[in-house]
Amino acid sequence: MKRIAVIFWGMIAALIFFSVMKDETPFYVPAKWPKPYYDFSQNPLSKEKFELGRTLFYDPDLSRDSTISCANCHLQYSGFTHIDHSLSHGIDGKIGTRNTPVLINMAWQQFFHWDGGVSSLNKQAINPLTHAKEMDNRLDEVLRRLNQSSFYRSRFYRAFGDSVIETASLLKALASFTVSLVSANSKYDLVKRGESSFTNQEKSGYQLFKKYCASCHQEPLFMKNDFKSNGIALDPTLHDLGRMGITNRKEDSLLFKIPTLRNVEFSFPYMHDGRYKNLKEVLNHYAEMHEHQPYFSKELKKLNRPLSSNEQKDLIAFLKTLSDPEFLFNPSFKYPKNERNASFQKN
Repeated sequence: MKRIAVIFWGMIAALIFFSVMKDETPFYVPAKWPKPYYDFSQNPLSKEKFELGRTLFYDPDLSRDSTISCANCHLQYSGFTHIDHSLSHGIDGKIGTRNTPVLINMAWQQFFHWDGGVSSLNKQAINPLTHAKEMDNRLDEVLRRLNQSSFYRSRFYRAFGDSVIETASLLKALASFTVSLVSANSKYDLVKRGESSFTNQEKSGYQLFKKYCASCHQEPLFMKNDFKSNGIALDPTLHDLGRMGITNRKEDSLLFKIPTLRNVEFSFPYMHDGRYKNLKEVLNHYAEMHEHQPYFSKELKKLNRPLSSNEQKDLIAFLKTLSDPEFLFNPSFKYPKNERNASFQKN
């Protein structure tokens, strides 16, 4: 009941807050947060770009067979990831090799995808649009479809001053939406602003977090622009070498991007291959590690003893304070109601 009440009031707060911001993009830099890495000078935000990017994000016509959109794998209520299977699913029921990452606080990220293979948010969408196991389309075909649409030509003209749709404007429109996905109003944030307080259990979990987890999942973003090995050996079926697949450096073998823990309560399954279904399984994994284990980054040596059952409960209680109902139910991020989407809802 408590969680339901939190979600309900979060939805109410989101409706009130974002009704005030209806004429602006939702992006903002929270107080005391670091400067974003995203270069807004290359893609200044506007309401027109944001709304165009949101429509494209939810449009299945960007995929080869017009069956899936970006939102099929990035569901808002789970932190813009998927929760019904371990690995991403694309058109024709094709199964990928990695768990879909969340789309949270993208402006503060330097690398994208689990292996960091993309270093610019303005280019990130190329991979899912063209990957054979995702949307499996060609960029020239995507542009052909968009340029045949009077709806999109008029929207691109409003956003970019040009009704001829090209790759750069397509990618910048999508980035204008994803860069605006800011989550910074969880209970943790309220506590830091002096508007709430932790329970004793959450307070205990916070101390454990700072001792064992914060070196990689750094506050206030609860992530780090770096790649680490968390003790998971190579899956012989997926054969995913992580960062090494990009750099070809042996020392990067089995290193994966450190994800944010914001909204982690709702972004299961966990790890790059989605092998763990809940937070208890994740903590059990770390509890069973030892310092001589292979595939083990040095930061994990702090886990020199297993956490007790009560300590694990306390840590999970703290992690749940990172849930942000206002973000998860923000109407500005939901499926847009416009004539374009109304037309493909009927088909």
